[in-house]
Amino acid sequence: MTYPEIKELTRKLRSNPTPAEKILWRHLRRKQLKERKFLRQHAIIYESVGKEHFFYVPDFYCEMENLAVEIDGKVHTFTKERDLKRDEILKDFGIKC
Repeated sequence: MTYPEIKELTRKLRSNPTPAEKILWRHLRRKQLKERKFLRQHAIIYESVGKEHFFYVPDFYCEMENLAVEIDGKVHTFTKERDLKRDEILKDFGIKC
C-alpha cells in the first residue's frame, strides 16, 4: 500500500473500534498510564519497496516503551499463523508484543 492508503486505513480503523478497544483506550489516552503516550491503530512500517509499504497496525502502540498491544478478539482465532509472523517481525525491530 502507499502511504496515503495506509493513513486512510488507520483512520477508518480508529473510527470503528471494538468494544474492548474502547474500554482500554479510556485508560490509555491522555498519558493516563504512567505518563506514557499511546497511539491507537498506528501503522508500523517494516519494509518499503519504492512507494509500496508493508506494515502492521497494532491496536495500541507506545513508542517510549517500544510496546505494541493487540486486543485479541474473535478474528484472531483464524489468524494465529499471521499473528505469530507479525510478532516475529515486530520483535526483530525491538518492539515488544
